[in-house]
Amino acid sequence: MRKTLVAVLPWLDVCPCAGADELLAGTAVVEITPPRGYRMSGYFMERLNTGVRDPLKAKALVFRQGKTQAALVFCDLIGIGPGLSRSARMSAAGKTGIPFENIVIAATHSHTGPLYFGALREHFHRAAVAGHGKDPHEKVDYSAWAAEKIAEAISRAKQAARPVRLRHGIATEKRLSFNRRFHMKKGGVRFNPGQLNPGIVRVAGPIDPDAGIIELLSGGGVPLASLVVFALHLDTVGGTDYSADYPRYLSEGLQAAFGKEYTSFFGAGTCGDINHIDVKIKGRRTAREIGALLVETVRGGIPGLSAVKEPSLAVLRATVDVPLQRYSEREIGKAREEMKLVGSRKLPFLAQVKAYKIMALELRKASTLALEIQALRLSSELAIVTLPGEVFVELGLAIKRSSPFRNTLVIELANDAPGYIPTRKAFVEGSYETVNSRVQSGGGEAMVEAALRLLKELRQGI
Repeated sequence: MRKTLVAVLPWLDVCPCAGADELLAGTAVVEITPPRGYRMSGYFMERLNTGVRDPLKAKALVFRQGKTQAALVFCDLIGIGPGLSRSARMSAAGKTGIPFENIVIAATHSHTGPLYFGALREHFHRAAVAGHGKDPHEKVDYSAWAAEKIAEAISRAKQAARPVRLRHGIATEKRLSFNRRFHMKKGGVRFNPGQLNPGIVRVAGPIDPDAGIIELLSGGGVPLASLVVFALHLDTVGGTDYSADYPRYLSEGLQAAFGKEYTSFFGAGTCGDINHIDVKIKGRRTAREIGALLVETVRGGIPGLSAVKEPSLAVLRATVDVPLQRYSEREIGKAREEMKLVGSRKLPFLAQVKAYKIMALELRKASTLALEIQALRLSSELAIVTLPGEVFVELGLAIKRSSPFRNTLVIELANDAPGYIPTRKAFVEGSYETVNSRVQSGGGEAMVEAALRLLKELRQGI
């Protein structure tokens, strides 16, 4: 596989005296709930919103130390469209002076938010315009509107920055997440084969039981906020009401413990092949139950967190050009016709997925994709890595296992949503995630190599 790793050194934003400068941090929360009636994301059908279970939010966290600045924003969205990401980062950079390259816009992957970009949105939008002369379900340009709201959140978070102390660590949570891919008696690997399915032989991959925690406290030791990173798909609510899914209940639980002004940030760990369904039993936990158990885990882990004694803020960015999957003109034409059957029972599910994927590749109009990796150092022991796409858990585990930092949080769905990023092993095994992937085999491993190179440079820079 042809790959190009570009670690652009001018984007290494390090204060020359980082260890001697005080670390500042600010937080801000804005609402990004679309109008009622907007199309909803998450499934291969046109699903129209009917109400609000809980509002969708964009939560911004800004760090400053000396001349170095970085921003992370976590949005209750299924993904961050590349247009939204670019607009929000450019706007925020202009408003705040935080470099574009030091801004991360990440999605939590809620399946109960708006369908505002991608091949399905294009298909439904064009059909609506053809039938009505306009799209009655898109009364606003959501991407443009949300980009400005996100930039506003970053600006407000920077203005709110004050001296903070950090603590970090890992709490173990093995009750909530399950690898959803299984070897079957009839051969091959299948995703989500159903609970108590007698055809299951064994699970095809691991989980990541780590709930990574970064706690922010005031100079006097008052808890202000926390970032929790956990690898579990956000598809536990369903229905047609907007919802932030289980991170809502994580936030409510932590606010009940630490006060209404406390900000709970949630980052999706690498969970492209992880969900909440235990195939060995009947039934499954609700979003409320998952959130409550995660609160229990986080609160149990907080007393054992380690203090950051010498903060050292730095940011590195790299891109890896990976080949996209390619299809003939005949296959593209067939997919265009089959898109008319997406959401119906007239076309097998995986055929619908393939048609959608081919149309998504057509929107990219490129033979390669630049996967953007960012790495943020907070101390000699603590770092954050952000990756685009729905990344298989093994890839995140590989980064954490080989990282030179004692605690490395790995967050997916950052700045772009190019579909699933499976492992080479998964591409051989097949099933839904590989059918729905845009990249060729090896793209995920190239991201791991790039992330580890950035982490090594950040560690050596102390």
